[in-house]
Amino acid sequence: MTIQNSTAEMDRVAHLHPYTNARKQEAEGPRVMVRGDGIHVYDAQGNEYIEGLAGLWSVAVGFGEKRLQKAASDQMGKLPYYHVFAQKTHDPAARLADKLVEITPDHLTKVFFTNSGSEANDTVVKLVWFMNNALGRPGKKKFIARTNAYHGITVASGSLTGLPWNHNSFDLPAIPVRHLTCPHAYFHANEGETEEQFTERLADELEAVIEEEGPETIAAFIGEPLIGAGGVLVPPKGYWQKVQEICRRHEILIVADEVITGFGRTGNMFACETFGIHPDVLVTSKQITSSYQPLAAIMFADEMYQVIADHTDKLGTLGHGFTGSAHPVATAVALENLAIIEEQMLVQNAGKMGAVLQKELARFLDHPMVGEVRGCGLIAAVQLVADKSGRKPFNPEGKVGGYFFECAHDHGLIVRNIKDAIAICPPLIINEAQVKELVTRFEKALDQTWEFAISAGLTAGA
Repeated sequence: MTIQNSTAEMDRVAHLHPYTNARKQEAEGPRVMVRGDGIHVYDAQGNEYIEGLAGLWSVAVGFGEKRLQKAASDQMGKLPYYHVFAQKTHDPAARLADKLVEITPDHLTKVFFTNSGSEANDTVVKLVWFMNNALGRPGKKKFIARTNAYHGITVASGSLTGLPWNHNSFDLPAIPVRHLTCPHAYFHANEGETEEQFTERLADELEAVIEEEGPETIAAFIGEPLIGAGGVLVPPKGYWQKVQEICRRHEILIVADEVITGFGRTGNMFACETFGIHPDVLVTSKQITSSYQPLAAIMFADEMYQVIADHTDKLGTLGHGFTGSAHPVATAVALENLAIIEEQMLVQNAGKMGAVLQKELARFLDHPMVGEVRGCGLIAAVQLVADKSGRKPFNPEGKVGGYFFECAHDHGLIVRNIKDAIAICPPLIINEAQVKELVTRFEKALDQTWEFAISAGLTAGA
């Protein structure tokens, strides 16, 4: 079913969107994007933009990549669709599964395909529940997640997500999940607390929640290596080491959600390498096809697979899967996309250009409205605040960030405001000159937004 809205209703919904407080677009309607080329996209009026968020954190190889077009066309001509049910498969799916096993951590040897990250995390919940039922642990079903985390918007994955706008009026969370303190020191560390002390407090909180709930009831801890859509939040030093030690001790699985960070974003093939995470389950999507086709993949260890396979044999079937799982066109595109990432050394480029991006953005730390610049590799955020010395956010949150979002378009740059954090995540193909041009356009929008904040009386000194 498609919901059709009147123009007035569309304007109202745009105004209420959690990320954007649209200024001109309320009157003008949505921008119609018609073409993409490399790191740029173009609208129906011919305006050029640097796509500073790679679409939705996802276009690794850039827009208009002809090799991906050909991969899709060729596969369409051979086998445009087939399923992977009833002991059947097809060549692109089988080859992609082999490729993923080759490039992921050694112990992750099994692959399950879905169409999106949300479906993938729903599948993780179901498979973990299925496994624990098979092991005679029907009470071990709870998940631990974090505030500000994003794991999807379907019922189970939306429950794991820790963002209020994805819960409000949706009756979520709808599965047993506990959300811990967001591991972001800038806003969540106590006054005078060091990074190490903050990490220790988060570890103590995890231990306390496990004790309160009972380790026999907790199935898994799920986390993004760095939180993406919740604000590009880099964890404090030692955080993931503490989390893993505690979870291993209590026989709680570690699920790494690499939907945003997988396939090179942080300067390693997977952010688990960047942050020293050894997951039991790894979830990927987005950059697996550069989002030219919908696809997600879950990788997990053979130990988990054997329990699921044995219980499936006992029941006669595994009652889970999707019509489009391992779609031949999507998996063919993914294979070519990964080949481009490897041949053009885009993981290495993300590390080099990420260092340039982080350095260029760091000079804004002297700006009166910038409280923090954070990130890793080619993913970053600039935090806009009302009061730098007191780390005080704007009131209301999101108004200044929404203005920046619109203003950036006027200067030919597409970013994303997450309340008042400005997120940047360009395609992995970006070069140094393009990084500097992105930052130049960012600076113009920043200065204009500062003038708006002063005139609107939103700054601490106003």
